[in-house]
Amino acid sequence: MKKLIDKLKNIWSIDELRKRIVYTIVLILVYRVGCYIALPGINPSKLVDEQGPGGILGILNMFAGGAFSRASIFALGVMPYISASIFMQLAGIVIPQIAKMQKEDSGRRKITTYTRYLTVIVTAFQASAYVAYLRSPQYLSALAPDYSTFMFWISTVVVLTAGTLFVMWLGEKITDRGIGNGTSLIIMVGILARFPHSIVQEFSQKNVGGGGGLLIFLIEIAIFIAVIIGLILLTQGVRKIPLNYARRIIGNANNAKDVSGGSRDFIPLKVNSAGVMPIIFAQAMMFIPTIFTGFSTNEKAAGFIQALSDNRSLWYNLIYAILVIAFTYFYTALIFNPTEMADNLKRNNSFIPGVKPGEDTANYIATIMDRITLPGAFFLAIAGILPGIASLLGVTSGFASFFGGTSMLIGVGVILDTLQQVESYLLMNHYDGLMKTGRITGRTVSGTGTGTTRSVSA
Repeated sequence: MKKLIDKLKNIWSIDELRKRIVYTIVLILVYRVGCYIALPGINPSKLVDEQGPGGILGILNMFAGGAFSRASIFALGVMPYISASIFMQLAGIVIPQIAKMQKEDSGRRKITTYTRYLTVIVTAFQASAYVAYLRSPQYLSALAPDYSTFMFWISTVVVLTAGTLFVMWLGEKITDRGIGNGTSLIIMVGILARFPHSIVQEFSQKNVGGGGGLLIFLIEIAIFIAVIIGLILLTQGVRKIPLNYARRIIGNANNAKDVSGGSRDFIPLKVNSAGVMPIIFAQAMMFIPTIFTGFSTNEKAAGFIQALSDNRSLWYNLIYAILVIAFTYFYTALIFNPTEMADNLKRNNSFIPGVKPGEDTANYIATIMDRITLPGAFFLAIAGILPGIASLLGVTSGFASFFGGTSMLIGVGVILDTLQQVESYLLMNHYDGLMKTGRITGRTVSGTGTGTTRSVSA
């Protein structure tokens, strides 16, 4: 405990770091307050207090910190900006002009501008769909009766678009003047805001009727901690490929000088390069069959479709795990370019021992990546289905969602990234790091500087 207090004192004694932490906390508080401000034309007292919608809408509600189900001005959160960022990243893979822009400072600034414009378009479309959602029976009693449909549509689209742009601005300000990645922190805070209520609800349910409820609750907490440890290992796991730099000799044979020293380094390849994206894609795909629930007259087909909407069913977990594995390989192939990495190594006058530069190096790196992606994909699939298994074993749905899945993967990754920045400030000011066994590494692993993968926030 004394060591923890000393670490906190060291962190607080660094003036710049202290200002960044306070700035980040203030902006996050502004965001959380906005999540409870209802849209114009909505009566907050008549809103149904529920866990929120399921399926893809449940994902949006989770990323928005519950603002989606509360009909808040931040109901869409930062997801339109994330969607626009992912689209621009994927466009850079298939469109050479955008790929060229991504490598230049001026080009990256233009891409940032295009992403913001695209965010406005995406938000306007999603806001229009949200108006239709608000007119469903769940919210119908909360709508102001003297507010015309057209005016409600106009005001909601404008307010939601402005709200998303404001949240995007908060994220950028946190990134520039705060600590950590602002967009990722906003999503993480929204997700973890449900945790205290979920754990209290689980504790209350297990204590009903006495018996061994408290013991079961403590066992669940122990398993929950073990899951977090496993997700940290999955997030930080890397395969290090040895790397040598060629010696450069200047002078004649009698007076030669080694100016490079033949230094040795490594290329860190992430076991889970795709991050949380395969789980998000798989959840979106699993939501599609539920659209056809009411269209099938065949009892077996209707039962199968219904099973695909229940995260506790065997078919759901089997198909979901297969989709996660498939999307892990697909997304890794999109963001990972071994040929570009091999070219960078050649330009930096470096090489992998025993492997010829050029095409052989690219093939070697691609083979290693395929091998480590397989266990990473399996562990990611297990993490994805753990909430369903926990719910099947009697854990409440709110607390079960933290047993892996999107919630904890994002939470663990963002916390590691933020702690990595804090540790960098400590080391720069000649303090000890946060860990005795070594430095903290987040989702972005620094190695040779030759480039490994491209990443998306959260």
